[in-house]
Amino acid sequence: MARVLVTRAEPGASETASRLRAMGCEAIVTPLLTIEPVAVSTDIAGFQAVLFTSANGVAAFARVTPDRALPAYCVGDATGDAARVEGFADVRVAGGDVGALAAFVAASARPDAGPLLHAAGADLAGDLMGALEALGFTVDRRIFYRAVAAEALPPDLEAALAADPPMIDIILFHSARAAQAFARCAKPQARLNRITALCLSDAVATAARVREWRAVVAAQEPREATLLALVPAVPVEI
Repeated sequence: MARVLVTRAEPGASETASRLRAMGCEAIVTPLLTIEPVAVSTDIAGFQAVLFTSANGVAAFARVTPDRALPAYCVGDATGDAARVEGFADVRVAGGDVGALAAFVAASARPDAGPLLHAAGADLAGDLMGALEALGFTVDRRIFYRAVAAEALPPDLEAALAADPPMIDIILFHSARAAQAFARCAKPQARLNRITALCLSDAVATAARVREWRAVVAAQEPREATLLALVPAVPVEI
């Protein structure tokens, strides 16, 4: 049974852990990011659509306004699922990264149909607004939340990482910020060279590689299903 550390923020961490347990893994949940709301204008009159680049953005938007009339353009499946759960009827999923979302929006929306609202976090991965503005769109990027990184790892996790052999086989990183937080917080005695880092994308893997691992593997597509599909192939120490 693989012992897998989940580092993403809640509520996504618990959802990922449930999927891992259904696969027969032991899931250890230690979010390295905490989502905090940001005061923001909720006037969305005149927009032709809202753009979501994370499920956290969907949740933050839904928390402050009941309006679900706008089409919701979503970066990937998890974000699209979150939009449907929050009551959006018109959900359009790009199925990739920010670049794929920009291309998807450009193929199905018109610059003259009104501005686009990007419900974003304080820390951005990619420049969605810049990509769309280069194509003639007007984009209003509003910060709905911030992800606050952990300053230290819990003592029990530190002990699990330093054990011989370590009591963690795999660490999942869904974002570069989570990987950066872990790299900063993990102590030198952590036996990372006997642990595999599985990353949602190449950019996340680059952030993880500042530490020495048994292996760092990036999902071929930035989808959680693709990330979790890597788990069974990771060797597990007994």
